[in-house]
Amino acid sequence: MRIVILGAGAWGTALAINAASAPGGGRQVTLWARDAQQAQDMVNRRENARYLPGQALPPTLAISHAALDTAQAPQWGADLVVIGSPMAALRGMLGALGGVAVPVVWICKGFESPQAGAAGGLLGHEVCASVAPGLKAGVLSGPSFAQEVARGQPTALVAASEHAAVRDALVAGFHGPTLRVYANEDIVGVEVGGAVKNVLAIATGLCDGLDLGLNARAALITRGLAEMTRLGLALGARADTFMGLSGLGDLVLTATGDLSRNRKVGQLLAQGQSLQQAVASLGHVAEGVYSARTVVQRARSLGIEMPISEAVVALLDGRLQPAQAVAALMGRDPKDEAF
Repeated sequence: MRIVILGAGAWGTALAINAASAPGGGRQVTLWARDAQQAQDMVNRRENARYLPGQALPPTLAISHAALDTAQAPQWGADLVVIGSPMAALRGMLGALGGVAVPVVWICKGFESPQAGAAGGLLGHEVCASVAPGLKAGVLSGPSFAQEVARGQPTALVAASEHAAVRDALVAGFHGPTLRVYANEDIVGVEVGGAVKNVLAIATGLCDGLDLGLNARAALITRGLAEMTRLGLALGARADTFMGLSGLGDLVLTATGDLSRNRKVGQLLAQGQSLQQAVASLGHVAEGVYSARTVVQRARSLGIEMPISEAVVALLDGRLQPAQAVAALMGRDPKDEAF
């Protein structure tokens, strides 16, 4: 199977390493980098020193900086194209790949920032429907840190698409001894889980940074799951999706793991850093920072209550200080526990 991964960030590189390292040699993997110098450095050093330092690239992994439209060319001959760009670049990438006949999937998580004249931002499958409706498309998501996938540590992901051929291609491309891939038709639920958990992880990082204790963290995760589910159901998702890997699983990982960039943002804000300082210190994208406002906008447009996400946006906008954000959540009127 021939796999082309477009984007040599941490996550794209990790998937490329994992797929190219699979026993049996049945996968031909090409990792494409937008930056020519980065591509050459990876060829020379057999390492992505910028995003995954210290992790060797398999000898069979090909590195490319060819023109993007060669993903359609016979010399690439891909059976599966994976977009590894941040959410902000997904629209342009999908537009460039609009004529590709093979399955095209993305691995970014979040809501796109609203386009000019639009009421709110879109999830990945909605972006695809607007710019490349003819693609057989889907998403690969779930609880995963790039470093662990690259090292071959056990991980389980979800391949979501309305097209069976896309789900099958993802399973064939990435399922292996250390990476288990489950298929799911509910792309709406899978994408909502991947987007909202990043926002909620900022809240749990704030909780941990203020040393509020494990009880507070558990409460935030549980009520955050309720927020995620409410929004997902309003957008047409299935409730059971949020009890799975891309809902509860991804939320727990991102809200508690020390490798979580979104959780780290919350911790740094609790320590008194500005948002600009916190983001700059990461060296990578924290999607929750960029999609939080859009999550809240979509929820408001649907009449969905998401108090934790609202508090995160107020914190990011500087309208609330860390302690005030916690006080606002704890000061809410009592109510029955329900979605």
